[in-house]
Amino acid sequence: MFHKQPHEYNHRILIAVSGLSPQIITETIYALATQEVPFVPTEIHVFTTQEGFDRARLTLLGDIDDKSGWLARLRLDYQLPEIKFDESCIHVLKDEQQKPLSDIRTEHDNMLLADLITQTMQAVINQYETSGEDCALHVSIAGGRKTMGYYVGYALSLLGRAHDRLSHVLVSENYEGHPEFFYPTPYSKVITTRDNKPLDTKEAQVSLAYIPFVRLRNELPRQLISEQVSYSDLIDNAQKAIAGELSLVVDLNERSVFVSGKLVKLAPIEFAFYLMFVHHSLEGNSTGFHYNGEVGEVTKLFLKHYASVVGIHSGDYETVEKALKYGIDKDYFGQRLSKLKKVFVNTLGREGAKPYLPMQVKTKNPYQLSLMASQITLIE
Repeated sequence: MFHKQPHEYNHRILIAVSGLSPQIITETIYALATQEVPFVPTEIHVFTTQEGFDRARLTLLGDIDDKSGWLARLRLDYQLPEIKFDESCIHVLKDEQQKPLSDIRTEHDNMLLADLITQTMQAVINQYETSGEDCALHVSIAGGRKTMGYYVGYALSLLGRAHDRLSHVLVSENYEGHPEFFYPTPYSKVITTRDNKPLDTKEAQVSLAYIPFVRLRNELPRQLISEQVSYSDLIDNAQKAIAGELSLVVDLNERSVFVSGKLVKLAPIEFAFYLMFVHHSLEGNSTGFHYNGEVGEVTKLFLKHYASVVGIHSGDYETVEKALKYGIDKDYFGQRLSKLKKVFVNTLGREGAKPYLPMQVKTKNPYQLSLMASQITLIE
């Protein structure tokens, strides 16, 4: 499948973590904007502590007309377009009482940070997908404490798409961490080191080291990644998808299907169709079902299960029975399979849904569940 390149998206989001050195933001923007194929952010989101917020606000924010902030100076020096970045884009870690934290020290603080990063990243992606648009993320792990970089990188691994990128900014020696250095200027500007050594900011070298990462988004339930859930919930679901912990519970009383404790909401007609395969597996049958060659048997079984779901005298049953007067054909069978697959994939993710869907071992073979009877619980 063809994917647009990151720089081709109208909405280009830089996500970064920052501690006591907000220069990491302007250094990263400079590197992105001056690389061979420029990626100029249209929007920036930064995760930090209260002290980090104060430093970012005082050094980066400001009007371009009076060059009162380093971001404005960078834009002016390199003729960059407008970039959305204000106080609302600086996300400060807070405790349960919504008091800003001045530092991240405890395990609990780290989990709060992981949730903040994950939920904000979800919100940014969903904001554009919901409006029918899309965005490309560029995530930097360069700033803040090591755990901050780890969490923002791993959040991207859980949520990132094919066109999202991860990097670390590299700054030449003596300039890195210098309180007066924010990016290489296109003109000479002298700053001095602690031992009074002069440096010209024009001579500084700033570049990006791109970091490959495993994209797990397609392994997660679509419902999960469309909501703002915790980091630990995403990790737990990714782990289950990878580990392959298989458990199917079908409750006939509630007409519900549960996969590893997660509800899969099926319409009555899909529920009845799925029941046909569930019973087949529980009975130890290995032949499976097909629309070709066993039309009579498949149709009778399906109508039997549908009657148990909606009632044999209901209008819904009579409508379906009439539609299947000549049996289940290829189109009808395929339609039911397609709708089953859509619901399971939306709930469990593409890979997570596979073990629970009727499949063919080989082309033209009958469809059947690959689950063993011991992995299926039927509540009647």
